[in-house]
Amino acid sequence: MCVLPVEAVEGPFYFDPQLDRSDITEGRPGVPLELTLTVIDAATCTPLPGARVDIWHADAAGLYSGYPSQGGAVGVSTEGQTFMRGSQVTGAGGLASFRTVYPGWYRGRTPHIHVKLLLSAREVLTTQLYFPDALSEYVFEHVPAYRGRGAERDTVNATDGVLNSTENGRKTFLNLREEIDRYVGTLTIAADRAAVAAPRRRGPPPPPSGGAPGSGQRPEGPLVPGPVVRGGE
Repeated sequence: MCVLPVEAVEGPFYFDPQLDRSDITEGRPGVPLELTLTVIDAATCTPLPGARVDIWHADAAGLYSGYPSQGGAVGVSTEGQTFMRGSQVTGAGGLASFRTVYPGWYRGRTPHIHVKLLLSAREVLTTQLYFPDALSEYVFEHVPAYRGRGAERDTVNATDGVLNSTENGRKTFLNLREEIDRYVGTLTIAADRAAVAAPRRRGPPPPPSGGAPGSGQRPEGPLVPGPVVRGGE
């Protein structure tokens, strides 16, 4: 429970839109995902209230908000947009919850969610959360919002350079369960309150995806049944 999670590069797509919100979808299509992170003090193994948790990730089409020239040779601009970004402050139980969608893929990366943890405006942890490949493949094949990309997914967990560049990176695989209308992902993060913020380590921007993203709509009715998969499998 009190093992520190693996640090990971921030990546090229972080900015702080200063949005204190739990629903970060802004109406974008995709399989609903309820994400709950429990932040605990690594020294005492007790819940850590008052910690700011930032998350950001690509939408179902593999696009990040706020940046130009994404999604292939034509280029898609999302400048001025803030979908799939938000912050929550942990309560007495150390919990921060978000309503989002299952992240899509883009060339060179396996699906992931970025997390930044701050205490008193001081960055103490930056990491990335991952999903089992079997579930990702199921979602991408069966849900319209993730299809019609004009290119094939080129990177899985076993070939992702960021995931495999850190020792025991599977500590940050989400525990997942399926509900009628959404997936629920949870993870406990142990924070070192005495940590000194390391220099920001941005990753390189991804190469072009080789095709324009799809424009599928949010699936109606119950989620198509899929495998119930635990984190790390």
